[in-house]
Amino acid sequence: MKKPRFAIVVGKFNAFISERLLKACRDEFLRQGVSDSEVRVVWVPGAFEFPVTALKLAEQKNIQAVICLGAVIKGETLHYDLVARESARGIMDVALKTGKPVVFEVLAADTVKLCEARSKEGDRDNKGASAARVALEMVQTLNNLRG
Repeated sequence: MKKPRFAIVVGKFNAFISERLLKACRDEFLRQGVSDSEVRVVWVPGAFEFPVTALKLAEQKNIQAVICLGAVIKGETLHYDLVARESARGIMDVALKTGKPVVFEVLAADTVKLCEARSKEGDRDNKGASAARVALEMVQTLNNLRG
């Protein structure tokens, strides 16, 4: 299979969180033996843009799994609920349509503090690191099911 094997879609909105998730994801891939050259990173404006970007990436033959990383933090309007819900639904639709793992680690939280707790630098519980592990496990699981 031609490189890259994995794609990571990262939201620019709340980039101070997204960057920490991305770093942890890439670090975990390296720990698991996946080189930087096997990972394609694509930045998008925000969470609402994840599904279409994930779809275009998942449709590529050299991509085994897509990871979506970002943060939607509650504000004063319903916009938070709409963006978080529709982003999640769209990402799930991509996985079902393509039959490839599309990992959802778009943090949806009431406060910045809650997002920071899930994206601590150097923490193996960082949701970015978790996303890399999930992507690897799901690729293996689906390969096993294909026989």
